[in-house]
Amino acid sequence: MNLAKVRYKQFSQILKNIGENEGGIDKFSRGYESFGVHRCADGGLYCKEWAPGAEGVFLTGDFNGWNPFSYPYKKLDYGKWELYIPPKQNKSVLVPHGSKLKVVITSKSGEILYRISPWAKYVVREGDNVNYDWIHWDPEHSYEFKHSRPKKPRSLRIYESHVGISSHEGKVASYKHFTCNVLPRIKGLGYNCIQLMAIMEHAYYASFGYQITSFFAASSRYGTPEELQELVDTAHSMGIIVLLDVVHSHASKNSADGLNMFDGTDSCYFHSGPRGTHDLWDSRLFAYSSWEILRFLLSNIRWWLEEYRFDGFRFDGVTSMLYHHHGVGQGFSGDYSEYFGLQVDEDALTYLMLANHLVHTLCPDSITIAEDVSGMPALCSPISQGGGGFDYRLAMAIPDKWIQLLKEFKDEDWNMGDIVYTLTNRRYLEKCIAYAESHDQALVGDKSLAFWLMDAEMYTNMSVLTPFTPVIDRGIQLHKMIRLITHGLGGEGYLNFMGNEFGHPEWLDFPRKGNNESYHYARRQFHLTDDDLLRYKFLNNFDRDMNRLEERYGWLAAPQAYVSEKHEGNKIIAFERAGLLFIFNFHPSKSYTDYRVGTALPGKFKIVLDSDAAEYGGHQRLDHSTDFFSEAFEHNGRPYSLLVYIPSRVALILQNVDLPN
Repeated sequence: MNLAKVRYKQFSQILKNIGENEGGIDKFSRGYESFGVHRCADGGLYCKEWAPGAEGVFLTGDFNGWNPFSYPYKKLDYGKWELYIPPKQNKSVLVPHGSKLKVVITSKSGEILYRISPWAKYVVREGDNVNYDWIHWDPEHSYEFKHSRPKKPRSLRIYESHVGISSHEGKVASYKHFTCNVLPRIKGLGYNCIQLMAIMEHAYYASFGYQITSFFAASSRYGTPEELQELVDTAHSMGIIVLLDVVHSHASKNSADGLNMFDGTDSCYFHSGPRGTHDLWDSRLFAYSSWEILRFLLSNIRWWLEEYRFDGFRFDGVTSMLYHHHGVGQGFSGDYSEYFGLQVDEDALTYLMLANHLVHTLCPDSITIAEDVSGMPALCSPISQGGGGFDYRLAMAIPDKWIQLLKEFKDEDWNMGDIVYTLTNRRYLEKCIAYAESHDQALVGDKSLAFWLMDAEMYTNMSVLTPFTPVIDRGIQLHKMIRLITHGLGGEGYLNFMGNEFGHPEWLDFPRKGNNESYHYARRQFHLTDDDLLRYKFLNNFDRDMNRLEERYGWLAAPQAYVSEKHEGNKIIAFERAGLLFIFNFHPSKSYTDYRVGTALPGKFKIVLDSDAAEYGGHQRLDHSTDFFSEAFEHNGRPYSLLVYIPSRVALILQNVDLPN
């Protein structure tokens, strides 16, 4: 039987069950409207939790002097508990905004456990406290959004961002700082999408936001929920969409301020026993077949879409979700037996299909991206075809290829065919986000491309007052070329991690015991691009103009490129996409006069982007007033060709000026 049909049938069956038992996925995904703690119209409080393993459930906090047992919940069916607290006699709320709360669980073994509600909207860590406190967030006036969501962009150019490291100062930056200082930079660079990392609350800052403790709480270390709403709203006013890096692949092991052992059992939200633990990540794994866990996760998706107006999600750790082996120690060759068999966690795949169905039903223009290294077939195909329903997948092999080339090969030994194969190796009709590097490559233990290229000389030779050294010259030229060929050939979307566009020096390392809690490497030095005496501005300018040119011609939204040349000896790669002719000369020393390049188009061509231009730190070896004329001379399978001067280590884009823009 067709396995895609089997998967679609399982998805349809669960969707049908939700309809029959819950009144549909729309109602089912509104769990946050009843679970947790809510102010009623009469000033009272309605509280609800799911704790199937609990013997008793109580609410305590500032409001009752922390008496653990004075407000007991009533037990309902299916492990649910509820509590109604009437208002004070003057009709004022018994639990005011900003007061601390805890859920008290008495376990079947007699333990008394103090817990944060899984549905908590705001948690903070005060002073030197080890654990987070649950703060009842119920402000008198909620944030009013002023701007509508931008339309879904034709081409996706993503700026991967982390609010906390967005300042050059050695501290945790704020939502306000990001809104006022970083959003204008992103807009100026020509990106039309921000992917926000580390927003869902995580107790351990150095986890980069991947050990979630409170799934409905926006991280308080950067500010208030309203300040995050303002950030998203301001981005929308600039025409920028905002994606949330959502982590539903695992959860923190914390129990005092996380989901783990919430009701005193090792199951509740997770699989019990070994299946419920990810050994490599030291975290807990969700039981995706559980009814209440589906409610929790789908409601979480809806919460971020509706409460904060995110425009979609990048789903983290999809490979870990898809397989019982979590991808650990696995090399995926592309053989279909790797994707269809008992090793696949069909419950997790069904959850992802449900999540994508919900996202695209609520917001048809929303975007979902899968972080999957395995290459699961049809993950980005429509659900109606048995696919996963994602819009894009990350092209995770591309950054690995660039790092491998820089680490293991001399420039003259780079294989042009291998580069082209890596950049074009994607399934037809499954869209990919290409990237030369993301946050993964910047983390301590690895190096950014700029640091692989220029290393220690970045500290001494980035001033325009000093002559180009061979290392800095090579680094600046290849940095631009690697980015442009990835942008032009590698996918249907493009991603850059904040700061890497201008060759941010050093690596990324969060405060931790191993570095004496230092913030020195947990920051982004944007001021380096503002200094006219430093060469970082050249890389920044190139990134800006590359994005602006894509906005004009839309090559990311165009069909995959036609590669007419990948010449190993000459180190030339040439391809056409969106009516543009891209030419790359990766040779470290050879320039070519009157080099013949094939094209599908007759007519006059002009240079529209030249990595060798002065404003990009190039050597100005090309005359931009030159006209290039193609002739009816077949070359490399193209009916026309033209002769071009191609200097060494240069990337060019030529436009046929006889065509309308």
